[in-house]
This record gives sequence, structure tokens and C-alpha cells, in this order.
Amino acid sequence: MLDTSYLIAFFKWLNNDVFALPAAILFFGVSIILTIKTGFLQIRAFPRFLRLIFKGLSTTKYEKKSTSFGNAINPFHALFTALGTSIGVGNIVVPGIAITTGGPGALFWLVIYIFFASVTKFTEVMFALHTRTKNDRGDIVGGPMEYLKAVHPWLAYWYAAIMSALLIGFSAVQSNTLSSIYALEKIPAWTTGLVLAIITVLILSGGARRIGAVASKLVPFMFVLYVSFALFILLKDITALVNALKLIMNSILMPAAPLGGFLGASIFQAIHCGMIRGVFISESGIGTASIPHAMADVKHHIDQGILAMGSTIADILLSAISGLLILVTGIWMRGGLSNTLVYEVFKLYTPLAGQIILLVSISLFVLTTVIGNSFNGIQNFTSLSRGHWTKLYTSVLIFCLFLGSILPTPLVWEAMDTVLFLAAVPNLLGLLYLAFKYPTILKNC
Repeated sequence: MLDTSYLIAFFKWLNNDVFALPAAILFFGVSIILTIKTGFLQIRAFPRFLRLIFKGLSTTKYEKKSTSFGNAINPFHALFTALGTSIGVGNIVVPGIAITTGGPGALFWLVIYIFFASVTKFTEVMFALHTRTKNDRGDIVGGPMEYLKAVHPWLAYWYAAIMSALLIGFSAVQSNTLSSIYALEKIPAWTTGLVLAIITVLILSGGARRIGAVASKLVPFMFVLYVSFALFILLKDITALVNALKLIMNSILMPAAPLGGFLGASIFQAIHCGMIRGVFISESGIGTASIPHAMADVKHHIDQGILAMGSTIADILLSAISGLLILVTGIWMRGGLSNTLVYEVFKLYTPLAGQIILLVSISLFVLTTVIGNSFNGIQNFTSLSRGHWTKLYTSVLIFCLFLGSILPTPLVWEAMDTVLFLAAVPNLLGLLYLAFKYPTILKNC
């Protein structure tokens, strides 16, 4: 087998020794600045978010609004397409990875980042809607690769190039996670990767509307399934749950002591691990969630921005539940980076039905996330190449989806952290510039 230890060590050095401090300052700094600039919009706009959700749920027929774009989609399909990438296997797997590497306090910082960065996501969506354009076929192209052109074209090209690669990597991470879990059930990794690649091709061939329709049906279903069984485990032992919450609070500003196979973590490790995993889960700061939202056929841009911002509530809920599962059961103390911890918890603490439910939920989570990431990657590449070589990009994406299923887990995660930071730098700096240069876009929030 190919020795990847040198690659893992290289990416780990970049992430921990070179990028860690700049990343923490940049991600947290921009989210806090935008939160203050909008007057804590994530709190003020919550009632309006609820009204939009209930209005959408009570509407039986979708009527086209105002846009003349050929591939515009239902605003709620845009929301669920975005949710399909941010609410996914990351909410199940990533909190455990954050805790394993940064200690129990990392879960707190993960949630705190998602809370503040929800305004970052709102800002991304607002500028994506205001700057979206039509390509030669009359279809919408929108997102950071468009609004960054208002800062400088080369910044947009840099983002689109890096993000095209990152979104392929994100899909590889999902494939890696699913294959690792199914490997515990004696199913070869290559089989899982191949099946996932075939299903993805079939769904992507239907375009934006099919992606939105699939996501809008699957996301609520898998959300309810996972939360129900997770709460069943957590509420079986209230004392252990209370102790887990105390452990988190005690680890917020104190180094996490070595326990079991866990080697301990510093305060900065907890903050950095929690933050970077919060970015991976919510996509706030890297701009990808704004791509499907930019396709929404919506009359008032602010409504779509608020829907995007409010979607982080689901991210926080799922992440907190997943992290508590790891802490309550004590499985995090065995040490070692693993993306199968929650599945092992379900296997140990629920009846057979629970294991089946989790396998189904994770499979659906992975599928919708891969679909969303693939769609976002194609949109990025389309903007970069002006519509050329899209089929070639899709072919590379599908191949890497299969390849990700057989690569070592630590290599996949460390590589993605590096590329994620490289993509986030132009997006966050550009977003901050735009927020202050064009304050009227956020003024009436």
C-alpha cells in the first residue's frame, strides 16, 4: 500500500503551525465584525425566519416570482439544496473529530462559530443574489465567483479555481466517511465508492431542478430519523448527559487533560478545532452555500438571506447532539482520528433498528451532500471556464468520488483543511470589503 505518512505530516504541519492562527483570526474576526455591523441579525431576524418557514410549509403551489433567469428554482428548493450540503454527514462525523483532536471544549467553540458565522452566510447570500448573472444559455451563475469580481477579477478567478478543487475534495470526504462506515459491515470500500458515484451521475444529469426536488424531500426525512434515535441514546442516562455538559463547560477556557487514549489539548487547539470544523459543517465563510441560494426565484433578496442564515439552527442542533453522543458514551477517549464514532455509538447503544436507521440516515446525508457539493463545484467551474470543459470537470469529480472511498481517512481530512483555508481567504477578505463599500445592500436588514 502507498505510504501516505509524509503527506499527512506535511498537511498537518501546514494546518497546525502555519494556518492555524491566521485562520482563527480571519474566520472569527469577519463573523464578529459582520454580526456587529448588522446589529446581531441572527437574533433580530429569527421571528421573520419562522414566518418564512411556516409560510413556505403552508404553500401548496409554487408560483414563479420575478426573475427572468431560465434555471431559477423555488426558494425553498434552493434552501434545501444548500441544506443538503451543510446538513449532512459532517454534522454527524465532524463534532467527534473536533472533540478527538481539540477536547470537549472544541464542541462549544464549534457551536459558537456557527452562531456568529450565520451572519457571514447571510452576507454571502445577499451579495450572491445582487451580483448573479446569466451565462450564454440564459442560466443563473451566482456566488463568490461572481460577487468577488466587484473586488477584483483575479480574486474571483483564484476563488473559483481553488473552490472547484475543494468541492471535489468535499465529495471525496463524504465518500471516505461512508465507505469507512460500511467497511464495519464488511462491505468493500471500492463498492461503496462505485455505487455512490453511479447514483450521483444519475441525479446530476437532471440539473438544478432535480437536485432541488430530491434535496427538499430527503433532508427533512433524514433529519427527523437521526435526531429521534440520537435523543433516545442521550436521554437514557440523564446523569451522564449532565456530566458531559459540565465537561464541555469546564474545558472552554481550560486545557483538556489526557483521558484514556485522548492525549489532551490546549485552549487554542480547542478553539481552532471547533472553529475549523464549524466552517466545514455550516459552510459559513467559504461561500459555497450562496451558490444554490443565488438561483432562487425570490422577490425580496433579504428573505432568501434570512432563510440561509436561519438554516444554521439545524447545523447547531445536529452538531451538538452528535458531539454529546461522543462525550456521553466516552468513546472519544480511546484516541485516534476516526470518522465512524457515531455509528459505533449507535451500534453499541441502540437496538438493531437503530443501526439500520443510522445507516439509512448517513447514506442519505452523504448522498445529498455529494449532490450539492457536485452541483456547486460545477457552477464554480462553469464560471471559471465560461461554460467550457464542464463534462471533463464532472468526470474528474466522479472519479475522485470513487478515489476518496479508498484513501486513508487522516490524509483526506488534513488535505481538505489546507485547501479550505486557501479558498476562504479571498472570500472572507472580499466579503468584508464589499460589506463596507456597499452598505446599502445590508442596510435594511
